[in-house]
Amino acid sequence: MTTITRIDEGARMSEAVVHNGTVYLSGQVGEIGDSVADQTRTALAEIEMLLSKAGSSKANMLAAQIWLADMADFEAMNAVWDAWVADVPRPTRATGESKLADPGYLVEVIVTAAVA
Repeated sequence: MTTITRIDEGARMSEAVVHNGTVYLSGQVGEIGDSVADQTRTALAEIEMLLSKAGSSKANMLAAQIWLADMADFEAMNAVWDAWVADVPRPTRATGESKLADPGYLVEVIVTAAVA
């Protein structure tokens, strides 16, 4: 039987799910009203916390998807991202523009990682 572990499960979704040595995170966002750089920092801090709860870390990231409400924020988001991954192996990554769940969200980050 396969074991599936759900982390911070709510009525609608779990913040993370671990299955077969892989942790899948839901999209993480920052506080509405903050700049894209601040929202990115907040989202990445949430990712680190969830990966830790799952027995992983940012060093074990396999893939990242980043959605920006406006591609004009690409450089500001990348400055935060680049500093965050400077000391770990880089995952694969895709970045695109999308209308996010709330107009105040400027960035959403989704990560998949191996369990340590």
